[in-house]
Amino acid sequence: MTKRQADGCISLSPFSAHHLPPSSSMSTIRINVWSGPRNISTALMYAFAQRSDTRVVDEPLYAHYLRVSGAAHPGKQAVMDDMIGDGERVIREVILGPCDRPVLFLKQMAHHLVDVREDFLAATVNVLLIRDPVQMLPSLAQNLTQPILRDTGLAMQSALYRQLLELGQQPPVIESKQLLMDPRGVLSQLCAQIGISFEENMLGWPAGARPEDGIWAKYWYRSVHQSTGFETYRAKSEPFPPRLLGLLAECKPHYALLAQKAIRANTITAEAPKVG
Repeated sequence: MTKRQADGCISLSPFSAHHLPPSSSMSTIRINVWSGPRNISTALMYAFAQRSDTRVVDEPLYAHYLRVSGAAHPGKQAVMDDMIGDGERVIREVILGPCDRPVLFLKQMAHHLVDVREDFLAATVNVLLIRDPVQMLPSLAQNLTQPILRDTGLAMQSALYRQLLELGQQPPVIESKQLLMDPRGVLSQLCAQIGISFEENMLGWPAGARPEDGIWAKYWYRSVHQSTGFETYRAKSEPFPPRLLGLLAECKPHYALLAQKAIRANTITAEAPKVG
């Protein structure tokens, strides 16, 4: 979400998350999808953007994360100049603020959830999106030359999963491979679990950029901009980079915890996904 007001989903009000005005539309279903990088999270955002009832927001806490973490990311200064950098304000005005649609989909990076109050989680639907680090890390290392565990989001995701269980939530877990193997089946199960109807038009979208894309899209979204739907799953065939083996070992326990909870593809009836 940029500093500019965006189509009914942000209000520059002084109210806190606990004292929102009636116009904040708290009846809106607010879905945080907590992902890591290179996890087809943008494709999932594009899928939800096709729904007739949904507004989507791309990584609203990104500038806050860059400000408080000091992480070196491509286009860092442009991101910080373009977005709201105060995480508490983002929660108040974007995540819990007014929205003009029944469903608000917030694509989030799990590692962006730092140095902010987390009580808003109890007022939102929370979903975790993961990817096998054997497949994810080589892709991540193309954008971040020396990635560390924090950059993957996996440790934060596993901690967040336990935290959500303590809140009494049963957060759905989506595994990227399962989603690519059976988009219709996995999305149908996800929608049922979070209390919304599945819409067939979630399976495809026009090629090219979307107006909701973050300013960082030119660094990260080249592939998804060429797609028109979820691509057929293909495992990477290249040898795993030896320099990432230590990081892989750190990632595996967090991934294993979440993968066992993931929504499964229907391998009997799954249709071949559309190639983007």
